[in-house]
Amino acid sequence: MLDIRYLRDNPADAKARLLTKGQDASSDIDRILAIDSERRTLSTVNDERKARQNRVNKEIPAKRKAGEDTAPLLAEMKLLAEAVKADDAKIKDLEAEQRTLMLGLWNVPDPDLKPGGKENNEPIRTFGEPRKFGFEPKHHVDLCTALGLIDYERGVKLAGSGFWVYKGMGARLEWALLNYFIDSHLAAGYELILPPHMLVYECGETAGQFPKFADEVYKIANPTDERMHYMLPTAEAALASLHRDEILSEAELPKKYISYTPCFRREAGSYRSDERGMIRGHQFNKVEMFQYTTPENSDAAFEELVGRAEDLVKGLGFHFQTVKLAAGDCSASMARTYDIEISIPSMDGYKEVSSVSNARDFQARRGMIRYRRESDGKIDYAHTLNGSGLATSRIFPALVEQNQNEDGSVTIPEVLRKYLGGVSQLTVEG
Repeated sequence: MLDIRYLRDNPADAKARLLTKGQDASSDIDRILAIDSERRTLSTVNDERKARQNRVNKEIPAKRKAGEDTAPLLAEMKLLAEAVKADDAKIKDLEAEQRTLMLGLWNVPDPDLKPGGKENNEPIRTFGEPRKFGFEPKHHVDLCTALGLIDYERGVKLAGSGFWVYKGMGARLEWALLNYFIDSHLAAGYELILPPHMLVYECGETAGQFPKFADEVYKIANPTDERMHYMLPTAEAALASLHRDEILSEAELPKKYISYTPCFRREAGSYRSDERGMIRGHQFNKVEMFQYTTPENSDAAFEELVGRAEDLVKGLGFHFQTVKLAAGDCSASMARTYDIEISIPSMDGYKEVSSVSNARDFQARRGMIRYRRESDGKIDYAHTLNGSGLATSRIFPALVEQNQNEDGSVTIPEVLRKYLGGVSQLTVEG
């Protein structure tokens, strides 16, 4: 949620920056400010009425004792009470309307981002070189099937399109990737969190996914009461609410978390001909990085998260590029995002395997996540940041495609072998 003071003081800037992101919020911001002005005026008038009520209510017993006629004051208090009640109700309605409109506003992009969408994304660095094959490389679906790593047909039988089954060395390779990611983060001082996979609505609202994307998640109704849960689309939705409605001490920051979860997404079912297999799916595994920090340390935390994602990809031996997203390609709740993209040979291009984003205080305002400054005791909003560290659904196909050999075998990256009992190569069965 944006700071109402920012909207009051800089409405033109807010409108212009949101427009670079693709949101024309001019009329909504105008309405928010009109509501804000009316609400503040009513609140001031009502506060004066309540002060008058307090004074007169204290005077009435003394006047009665002195034998004075209190009927005029009682009549005035009755009218005042009715006016206070009416305006309190109106203020409540205005606050509800303002909150709804505020929740609909996206986060403003950082001012250094280029406007527009994917066409203005900017690669800022690369690592390594694309692999050159001396033979005709195979698609990861064919490799995974021949090597007995993935059972696509039974995945569809069990859950429908967009699902698959890891089996044998495929399941072990998937788990090796997750162990590699987790061990690397633990060594860097991150705390491992295993959150619920079903979340309440407030988690999506705090993360900025709701109300805009409320129809893009799997919802689960409770048959015994009115509660509604949803399957988390990413662990960010849980980690962003871990300290919802809390006031932390500055000494507790930064808080650095990682979380492994499966991720569930309804919108992932849009397939193109070049996206066979695991590139898109309704369920995939991911290790998520998340930080709570002070505004002063926000930029440094962002660079740390980007560096961590890059180091994981380097460790696997992949060629990759790091891309600074244009304003319109950042998600609604983020102020800036860098993507780490790797090459998947069969797709003849790059695919994102990690998005690292800074929400600034946008999520913290939605979830009332604050901290108390040591210097003056002032309470301020924390900054929240997140990044994939990493998701496997694109790492896995890239690994088998980039590391395939002419005989159909796949070489295992060195960093994963200790998790596979020293196995260095996957070979075709039989």
